Amino acid sequence: MTSLPTVDLTQRLAGRVAVVTGGASGIGLASAHRLAAEGAHVVVADLDPTTGKAAADEVGGSFVAVDVASQEQVDALFDGVAREHGRLDIAFNNAGISPPEDDLIEDTGIEAWDRVQQVNLTSVFLCCKAALRHMVPQGRGSIINTASFVAVMGSATSQISYTASKGGVLAMSRELGVQYARQGIRVNALCPGPVNTPLLRELFAKDPERAARRLVHVPVGRFAEPEELAAAVAFLASDDASFITASSFIVDGGIHAAYVTPL
Repeated sequence: MTSLPTVDLTQRLAGRVAVVTGGASGIGLASAHRLAAEGAHVVVADLDPTTGKAAADEVGGSFVAVDVASQEQVDALFDGVAREHGRLDIAFNNAGISPPEDDLIEDTGIEAWDRVQQVNLTSVFLCCKAALRHMVPQGRGSIINTASFVAVMGSATSQISYTASKGGVLAMSRELGVQYARQGIRVNALCPGPVNTPLLRELFAKDPERAARRLVHVPVGRFAEPEELAAAVAFLASDDASFITASSFIVDGGIHAAYVTPL
């Protein structure tokens, strides 16, 4: 694991209420920790009640079991948070999937396509809609939607529905950021590069040759740590990012900007 620089945390999110979907693992879990460390009350929303409850306990927050592809459950999540806490300041819409059935277009069936679109794109639509219902009346809020670096560049190793879904997240975030800017609500798309999660380590890093083929494309020379994405989330959630909306906030170690000749 990469040794990250020590960060002196402020309380710039003190008193704020944040919802993090997919908060039980990976970027979501790291972000729940960072938002809580900066003073926010964090509601961890996840499909898995065991890991979700454990994550909420770790950050001193609360847990709500939710299938983000269900409008009824998403509405209950956001309406319940606003009712209990009297406010909703931050929505980090992060839940997503990348199943092996999502592959090259000629190999990907409609069932896999639909499943990924429902979880990765439709869920963001539902979460944004539900969050805005409470942020608009209060005249402020920050929505951060997880897209991907593949939303801004092509990938030679295709996950066709995943890529399309993340492009949709980016476009929707940009439009919402423009539409709601004068109502005090900022909407941004977070575009991570490859992140050092258990899934990535299982797929790539355990095979040095496969890892090397991917790392050659990363100018920084390594995969991101979840905490580095969490730092970006905390920034976008805070008033330090008060003039940033409708942006594609790319945290990818320089991948999108690099021309690489493979070794």
